Amino acid sequence: MGERGIPVVGADAPEPDEAEPDDVRHQAARWLAENWDPGLSLAEWRRRLADSGWGCPTWPRAWYGRGATPEAAAAIAQEFMAAGAVGVAATTAVTLAAPTLLAHGSDYLRSLFLRPALVGSHRWTQLFSEPGSGSDLASVSTRAVLDRGTWVIDGRKVWSSGADVATHGMLIARTDWDVPKHRGITYFIVDLDQPGVEVRPIKQMNEHATFSAVTLSGVRVPASHVVGEVGGGWTVAATTLTSERSSPANLGAPVARLSGRCHREAAEEAERAARPYRWYPQRYGRPDLVRQSHSADPHVRQQIARVISQERIAEWYGARRHAAQRMGAGSGAESSLAKLMASELARACAVAHAQLAGARAMLGAAGAGDNVVAEILLSVPAVSLAGGTDEIQKNIIAEKVLGLPRDPSSDARLPFRDVRRDPVAEDR
Repeated sequence: MGERGIPVVGADAPEPDEAEPDDVRHQAARWLAENWDPGLSLAEWRRRLADSGWGCPTWPRAWYGRGATPEAAAAIAQEFMAAGAVGVAATTAVTLAAPTLLAHGSDYLRSLFLRPALVGSHRWTQLFSEPGSGSDLASVSTRAVLDRGTWVIDGRKVWSSGADVATHGMLIARTDWDVPKHRGITYFIVDLDQPGVEVRPIKQMNEHATFSAVTLSGVRVPASHVVGEVGGGWTVAATTLTSERSSPANLGAPVARLSGRCHREAAEEAERAARPYRWYPQRYGRPDLVRQSHSADPHVRQQIARVISQERIAEWYGARRHAAQRMGAGSGAESSLAKLMASELARACAVAHAQLAGARAMLGAAGAGDNVVAEILLSVPAVSLAGGTDEIQKNIIAEKVLGLPRDPSSDARLPFRDVRRDPVAEDR
């Protein structure tokens, strides 16, 4: 252990596991046989997972992992399933914040936030998008000014899921207005339990309120809570956005069908976490309902066939992508392809549902939960927007897969203060 009790990372840390997946599988099975007890509280079990490294086995050994390869991690997950053991929670803390801290955070920040992420004591939200910067995320105008060793942040964020219950935020803000827009951004960890943070849920057209608008007025962040370098936040944010499409965690066995205190508390936790997102299956179009449908109209049957074909292609591509990840390949443009496939499948499903239901699809529009088809039609547009619009994904594919030149940009080299912005959007 180093100064302030921070685990030592580097030459003195144990080497990562290089054993074959079968050897790692046996190690995991032996550890589970000695430690897994469904009668434990969820908190106690998660503490054991965090301290053993089996909760997120691909993380470094020095930071609550086992240094395992993706292939070995898949074998470990199978052992957890076989034992009926609960894994770590699939929270934003584990899937977004932790990978970002492992890639860019200081040892001090890792020591503060990684273990609480695994045991579930912190809840996180992403504070990236703004009223005037969505797809063009590099145009953020939330302002951060250094005041005697503390950053003072003022601005507005929008479309932040889970912000109403979050304890911490991953935030990007403008710290230098005299350089081009991508170079003047800094990435912060913000404690949301302080004066100056106002969270307002946003009512969606499908009657749900999963997202929030967050206003920050004079919010203070210690200089030690900068992730990466000052002015280097764009690179750090890219890591978070990539992590949004993949999870490094071992989620363990499904808990709803199993007994014991740990399973019961994990099921309750999962139900609470999933409640704001109960409409998410509808935003992906519910291809399962399309597959079960029948019609005498040949045009409708053709659309049903189109949905089934697109779904099968997406499944095959997903299997190929996961196989590549197990072999250590990156996810960059492949994630964009997968997201674009999901958008196209959802829209094809929406067309099929509308054709099958006809005018009945409009029933329940004022209270979409009364009619699943109406909720699907009102929810599907979200999948083409969240996590980067379809147009952004196409640009990534064009540049990284097809090798096409980047779109010309008139402001790429301008100091950000000279870039024309929408004052109306920034004042909303």
